[in-house]
Amino acid sequence: MFYEFRKCNLQLQQVRPPSQKGNPVVVEFSIFVVDINSINVEDMDFRVDMFVHQKWVESRLDLHDDIFEEGDDHVILPPEFFDNLWQPDPYFLNSKISEIATLTHKFSSVTLYKNSTVRYACMMHAIIACQMEFQLYPMDIQICPIYIESFSYHNQKIRLKWADNGVTINPELKLLQYNLGQPLQLEETDGYMPEKYGNFSRLAVYFRFERQIGHHLIQTFAPSALVVMLSWFSFWLGLDAIPGRVTLLVTCMLTLVTMFTGMRADIPPVAYVKALDLWMAGCMLFVFSALGEFVVVKVLDVQYQYQVNKVPKVLPMRISAMEKGQCVGTVANWEGGTVNVRPRKPTQTPTTPGQVSLQGNGGPQPPLPPTKQPTRRQSILSVAWTDTDTGIEKIMWREIDKMSRVVFPGLFLVFVVLYWPILIFKTS
Repeated sequence: MFYEFRKCNLQLQQVRPPSQKGNPVVVEFSIFVVDINSINVEDMDFRVDMFVHQKWVESRLDLHDDIFEEGDDHVILPPEFFDNLWQPDPYFLNSKISEIATLTHKFSSVTLYKNSTVRYACMMHAIIACQMEFQLYPMDIQICPIYIESFSYHNQKIRLKWADNGVTINPELKLLQYNLGQPLQLEETDGYMPEKYGNFSRLAVYFRFERQIGHHLIQTFAPSALVVMLSWFSFWLGLDAIPGRVTLLVTCMLTLVTMFTGMRADIPPVAYVKALDLWMAGCMLFVFSALGEFVVVKVLDVQYQYQVNKVPKVLPMRISAMEKGQCVGTVANWEGGTVNVRPRKPTQTPTTPGQVSLQGNGGPQPPLPPTKQPTRRQSILSVAWTDTDTGIEKIMWREIDKMSRVVFPGLFLVFVVLYWPILIFKTS
């Protein structure tokens, strides 16, 4: 039987496809995906383990029925007999590495049917390049194709076609960070290859990898939002707790920077802005704004304390004059903004607004005009005022802290409401 089969193989034309009357040879493809692993975002590729099946008609075969066992319509050929047959030369156009799996021998087989159909099957490992986009990271969707094309024969010699079962995925296949979207898109096209100067038949299958957001919600979004909320506690701390307030805000800022640095190590350093960058930038902006609010209220508090504790300069001036002998025997007591003078030597000096006048007659000291007394209300920066309705003094830095307790959470809520719907809309 082997002798007869070898004899019929010698009649084949091994150097050209078995095309007839100018019609190309139709080679049907089908793929069963066993596993997809190592989706590498840094190298932008993924590894796939699959069974590849090719089927075509070898019309030049002269078969004898005695090569088939009784009741069988096919025979499995040994490798040495398959080498005598014409074989198509498809390859993965966008693969970095592709090889047939081996253990003690290559995992491949060739089956010959009575109707001259040849079926070739093999187990393959391939690393497929994928041009990934990360604008929507970590809710990005990667569309990764696999292109199959004949290397030597143009579309007038070979036409590649998907079989009826096309591409099938192992139902038990699960990915760690991705969901394998369904359905798969299959295409049959012709592409011009300038390197080979011709049009070549091409098959394409597109895999849809949807990143799972659950991991990033737990590891990124929830902790960063809690850190922003933690920074709002500083609005309830008074300025008497300056070390605690500063430590809280600085710690929140450093925590966000550390989180952001750690997350950038998981993806390649792309030149464009990602959705995660916008979220972390927004969180850091809110914490930095809380730190800036603390600086503002501290400056206002310093101005307020200065105006409250401000003493007219007349007392230090008179004491200096007494030491120089210009004013002798003057005893002044400052009580609540009023100067009481007990003269011991008759003398009289001209009075000016804001100064103390000494009269030698021993008469009472005339009070300063009310309109000339310096008050806090005359300051360019009004750091305090009196409420006209309640008559209670309002201090600006305290009012800013009270407003911040409402404004900051409100603005952060607006940021969250705008961020997530826009991101989900772009993803869909």
